Amino acid sequence: MRTDHELEPAETAADPSGDGVTAVAHPNIALIKYWGKRDERLMIPYVDSLSMTLDVFPTTTTVRLDSSARADGVTLDGSPAKGEARQRVVGFLELLRERSGRSERAVVDTHNSVPTGAGLASSASGFAALALSGAAAYGLDLDRTALSRLARRGSASASRSMFGGFAICHAGQGEGAAADLASYAEPVPAPDFDPAMVIALVDAGPKAVSSRAAMRRTFDTSPLYQAWATSSKADLAELRAALLRGDLDAVGEVAERNALGMHATMLAARPAVRYLSPATVAVLDGVLRLRADGVPAYATMDAGPNVKVLCHRADAGRVAAAVRDAAPGCSVLTARRGPGARLRTEAER
Repeated sequence: MRTDHELEPAETAADPSGDGVTAVAHPNIALIKYWGKRDERLMIPYVDSLSMTLDVFPTTTTVRLDSSARADGVTLDGSPAKGEARQRVVGFLELLRERSGRSERAVVDTHNSVPTGAGLASSASGFAALALSGAAAYGLDLDRTALSRLARRGSASASRSMFGGFAICHAGQGEGAAADLASYAEPVPAPDFDPAMVIALVDAGPKAVSSRAAMRRTFDTSPLYQAWATSSKADLAELRAALLRGDLDAVGEVAERNALGMHATMLAARPAVRYLSPATVAVLDGVLRLRADGVPAYATMDAGPNVKVLCHRADAGRVAAAVRDAAPGCSVLTARRGPGARLRTEAER
């Protein structure tokens, strides 16, 4: 059986036209979270993480070099990017110029099909697409592993969106250049595991506290953080074994406790970070009722109020209905494992 990453292009290629390079990447949902960084500058996570790339909510990013421009141009969903969003993209472009030895400014046009900043991994798909299109535009010849390292510099979770299906991002060890080299993503075998993920959008608005700010506060002040980080290592080993077996119950149990533990560390931060809304809790209660009725369903959450429910594909309709009943008015959609980041061909432009 061919795996997802074997179907993907292995490296970038320079853009032969003046129209720029376009890449498409999908978000991923971490089943084992990486919450917390040990190196803020290099964006190196404190613990390993493991995720499932989805087949919904792609980000499409085009990078075009402009030798006459005096500054980078960045648009997000049709509007000029401002503040931190612009700064993060421009900082990433500076990294590309440093790596390539080129000086041209770039015009970046990004379109998200997922609400930005709502805890639905828009930064993962966004920086994966930017890394792939930007590397090609600046003429960097990188394999998929090197691209995952590059994407990590924009967002640690973006390294995993370079791959389809399931992927692990290694936290690695060391400092400086050695640490940068040791932290990368790679695919995780799960040949017989193709579940559904029911996504409950209980609140698609921007978060009051950004993931970066919440992560830093939790890492610095939560007395529960180190205990969770230690337990996460055991969770990762258990989940990888369960993926290889195709065991939904084991995968779900580990993913749910890892996510709830992460939110517990946030609640213990000083001051507390609370993303869980009444609708979030209602959906979590609905998941418990499903399991009590014999339906294997397990919840996970990123840094936000929205809930993702892992289940068998055959049960996705029942799970979606239960989620709607638990939180009337929320938007619900069903995803499956999706592809890794890719460059668009000229025929697709």
